[in-house]
Amino acid sequence: MFSKVLVANRGEIAVRVMRACKELGVRTVAIYSDADKHGGHVRYADEAYNVGPARAADSYLDQEAILDAARKAGADAIHPGYGFLAENAEFARNVEESEFTWVGPSADAMERLGEKTKARALMQEADVPVVPGTTEPVDSPEQVKEVADEYGYPVAIKAEGGGGGRGLKVVRSEEEVEEQLETAQREGEAYFDNASVYVEKYLEAPRHIEVQILADHHGNVRHLGERDCSLQRRHQKVIEEAPSPALTDELRDRIGEAARRGVAEAEYTNAGTVEFLVEDGEFFFMEVNTRIQVEHTVSEEITGLDIVKWQLRVAAGEELDFEQDDVEIEGHAIEFRINAEKAAQEFAPATGKLKTYDPAGGIGVRIDDAVRQGDEIGGDYDSMIAKLIVAASDREECLVRSERALAEYDIEGLETIIPFHRLMLTDEAFIEGEHTTKYLDEELDRERIEQAVEKWGPADAGGDDEGEEVTEREFTVEVNGKRFEVNLEERGAPAIPVSGGSSSGNGARRPPTAEDDGDDEVVVEGDGETVTAEMQGTILSVEVEEGDEVAAGDVVCVLEAMKMENDVTTQRGGTVTQVVVSEGESVDMGDVLVVIE
Repeated sequence: MFSKVLVANRGEIAVRVMRACKELGVRTVAIYSDADKHGGHVRYADEAYNVGPARAADSYLDQEAILDAARKAGADAIHPGYGFLAENAEFARNVEESEFTWVGPSADAMERLGEKTKARALMQEADVPVVPGTTEPVDSPEQVKEVADEYGYPVAIKAEGGGGGRGLKVVRSEEEVEEQLETAQREGEAYFDNASVYVEKYLEAPRHIEVQILADHHGNVRHLGERDCSLQRRHQKVIEEAPSPALTDELRDRIGEAARRGVAEAEYTNAGTVEFLVEDGEFFFMEVNTRIQVEHTVSEEITGLDIVKWQLRVAAGEELDFEQDDVEIEGHAIEFRINAEKAAQEFAPATGKLKTYDPAGGIGVRIDDAVRQGDEIGGDYDSMIAKLIVAASDREECLVRSERALAEYDIEGLETIIPFHRLMLTDEAFIEGEHTTKYLDEELDRERIEQAVEKWGPADAGGDDEGEEVTEREFTVEVNGKRFEVNLEERGAPAIPVSGGSSSGNGARRPPTAEDDGDDEVVVEGDGETVTAEMQGTILSVEVEEGDEVAAGDVVCVLEAMKMENDVTTQRGGTVTQVVVSEGESVDMGDVLVVIE
């Protein structure tokens, strides 16, 4: 076993890997950006090294900085976690060719399976059904249109190195092809350093089923059952469970064996996930995630196996010590992603300070996190701040236990999607296990989410009236011997508007950023609408120029925050008189982006 492992990641997954290391007697090394100098994974590690500024491309994606940190620390292995460089075959090869051991599949296997077109071709060779589409990358709108002409709209354009819905764009008509192709390529480049994309037929109402696998260097391949990840918003999973409530035993066996057959054909080692789409009793290979996944926890709960420990053991050369028949699926488990998002506002990212952070507990409850009360949740990275995993003897008990656990989970200071999760536990389609990947985006009534946020959301998140500062204090009182919690709001001077996307006034100032330290402050002149940033993030593109005429609802720029693209729109029409930002620039909540008169 290794003596010291560097975890090339951040947040809860970094802590999850470090915990496995500690149980194996392995010392841990964290890396961190300037934005994460006080992060939970830094606190947990035995030692930590700064690898650059907040921007991921300059820190968590800087391969040389990470390798340099590993050398300084004297590490002998590198674990990538998920996201960032976890599925980057170039990084894996750089590690393999260095003095360090790569904790994951080989770079060759990652290239065979990590790039989706190669994976589709390989799976066809292994007699695994695939969704109809291309087995070679496409780089022109004409090629996309050819696929659509053959199979019909809609089609999906997917980044070769993608995952988690990023770099995936659905094209429903010929008019959308060029724009969606450019967006998918841009996201692939930004998130995975790979702008290559492919096209496949888009299934309208499938289930998203994935199979967890483990494979060692001695020819042993095992699967640990399937997970159902069908509840998604904008192709991002929010609730995952194992086993799937939608599969028959016969279909479950077929999918499990297909996953084993496919990864064996690819000479794959370490942990991975084979993802399928299931519709009308048939299943189709979608992709292989050549890494540990967010939702690996539910597979651990129903099998009793520590997948991360096995990643480390396999990388160290150990042989899997169990046969496929030894894998027993017991009970049911559900994972709820505790994301800092505004569920009633299309799951827009939220930022703030954890004034209260009191996770759930008790029998059958597991919390994977890297935060504590008082931490600041910014917008530089993913919006997930924790994972709540609930396990029970069967799905019915698991749902009831989940209600209890979510009601116990107390977070104040920023908005999370806990109210949404509590809503889903009252939703008939989810309770019956009948939801598909389209249910949340296309079928669930938006008003129900708004009502859930109003009912179960924190009192101090999004509670300001017309920009007025609100301070809330909690008191405990007794009346006739009965105890009550009373919240008292104190309202002060008006604050600068930071929501709604725009304001009107004569002479607004863009707040200074950390980079300019207040120097060369941008002064916004004129009596017009100032379109402001509703969250911290990076400007991906600016869609207008000075002098352009715009109408209400037009997109003026695209802002990336917490790994999601957000269109910034104007609330009224007029002439663009100032464009204050440029592509690639970082902005804070409330910063002025564009002025319209």
